[in-house]
Amino acid sequence: MTTYVIVSIASGILFGILDGLINANPMAQRLYAVYKPIAKTSMNVVAGMVIDLAYGFIMAAVFLLLYTSLPGGSGILKGLSFAILVWFFRVVMSVASTWMMYTVPARTLVYTLLVGLGEMLILGIFYGLALHP
Repeated sequence: MTTYVIVSIASGILFGILDGLINANPMAQRLYAVYKPIAKTSMNVVAGMVIDLAYGFIMAAVFLLLYTSLPGGSGILKGLSFAILVWFFRVVMSVASTWMMYTVPARTLVYTLLVGLGEMLILGIFYGLALHP
């Protein structure tokens, strides 16, 4: 249980750091300018960190619940399998919905898909290395 709590907190912090790197870099700022008319002008950092910590706990719990069902013989392969699964449900479905509902440049959608995949792979590998039932 202690390992789960530590990994969950660490992955929540990692979520926050990765989200910052993904969304605040100069290229992302240019690509996401399309959202400027509806974007908030300031961030609630505390609320963002609480949400990211909650994501860390939830994702670690789901990883542990699915562990034996995930393909792969090692923790890393199971983590990669989990990452692809989460990427599809979290990122791909969101990008597909955005593409259908809004006028957003394709390069922005591709960026979101790629960096979302990278983020999920990093988290999946982390879970695969650190968590075992």
